[in-house]
Amino acid sequence: MKKILAYCLCAVLAISGAAAQDNIIDRVEWVVGDKAILRSDIEEAVKTWLTRGMKFQGDPYCVVGEELAVQQLFLHQAILDSVEVNDSYILQSVDEHIDYAIQMLGSKEKMEEYFRMNSNEIREMYYEMEYNNYMMTSMKQNLVGEIKVSPALVRRYVSTLPQDSIPFVQSQVEVQIITLEPDVDPEEIDRVKSELRGYTERVNNGETSFSTLALMYSEDNGSARRGGELDFMARAEFDPAFANVAFNLTDPNKVSKIVQSEYGYHIIQLMEKRGDKIKVRHILRKPRVSSDNIKDMMLKLDTIANDIRKDTISFELAAQLISDDKDTRNNHGLMVNKATASSRFQMQDLPVDVARVVDGMQVGEVSSPFTMRLPDDRVVCAIVKLRARIDGHKANLRDDYEALRELYLAKMSEEKIMEWIKEKQRTTYVRINKDNRDCEFKYPGWVFYEENK
Repeated sequence: MKKILAYCLCAVLAISGAAAQDNIIDRVEWVVGDKAILRSDIEEAVKTWLTRGMKFQGDPYCVVGEELAVQQLFLHQAILDSVEVNDSYILQSVDEHIDYAIQMLGSKEKMEEYFRMNSNEIREMYYEMEYNNYMMTSMKQNLVGEIKVSPALVRRYVSTLPQDSIPFVQSQVEVQIITLEPDVDPEEIDRVKSELRGYTERVNNGETSFSTLALMYSEDNGSARRGGELDFMARAEFDPAFANVAFNLTDPNKVSKIVQSEYGYHIIQLMEKRGDKIKVRHILRKPRVSSDNIKDMMLKLDTIANDIRKDTISFELAAQLISDDKDTRNNHGLMVNKATASSRFQMQDLPVDVARVVDGMQVGEVSSPFTMRLPDDRVVCAIVKLRARIDGHKANLRDDYEALRELYLAKMSEEKIMEWIKEKQRTTYVRINKDNRDCEFKYPGWVFYEENK
């Protein structure tokens, strides 16, 4: 990471040095419609790309300048089409970018020094960038949404592909799983509730703010760094128990009663209501599971695994009857790859704890019990069955239709967007400074102009 950062900083210094040698403070590099893209706009975008670890295929000024010009084509059309903006999504992305920049550069102060802006100006810069990206992505989705896809079209497309262009599908597995969540001792639950009552008392006494306590103690890592703040959300987006309490809050100065959700125990503070959505802060505390309770659950799963091996009960029925995994218990325990909506996983796409166990298993084998850590940091006990293993192979329509469908759709989308940009180049006023005449652009057809001095 330090080597990447060093490269990024050197690249920016080199770019800044070149600008100084040309003795240029700022100038118009592109004009797209009625929008001028300045040299300083490109410099800021280059710096932002570098902090995100992005690489340039060619001169950064050429690549980024053209990218900003294409973005303006989409933005202009998005305004004409009245594309709606998801402000919560944009604000969340801005927070993520700022957190990543601070991580890359070492501190908030170093980030401000790097961009030569204060934190509010950096936030505004990222907001504009994410707003533009959101609008451009929305426009692209509108364009490619018109593309028709059918098995016949995919089949015809695949038949025209050279053999070396047909993708190779890596080895995949299908896995069934049963998970059981260890019991939590009542004393541990009492401890967590006592902590939360203490936080409530400190807020009510004016000793400290809810957001400060969330920053210090909440175990929801995503919201803790924002003082426990969640985005505006509808009732259906919350855990039901959490929603029942949150939507009944009316006074922003009050702290809710303790509420239990599937993630742990919370206290909640109302921030704002807007139509059928609310914005709240919360503090999450998670009871710790004792090693004895984990051991008891492992023994229970060991017995179940042996019963399955003896055909006393099927894995499918056991999953349906006892598994705590709500995503799989009504699917015979079969895990589903959320990225592809398929039951097939490449090994690197499985949860790490599951992949480690499955790697050495035979098809039809039931594993010994093991512990796994869920994305929300809870520890559960599990057993898995390797349902199938599909060796690596050239993609074919029978086994890999979805992968080939995506390949076809990506190709058609690329062509659709390319044609749209070419059309806009012909019908939109676009000019580019003559100093960029030697750039190798991704989209040919730009018109040059010489700036009046």
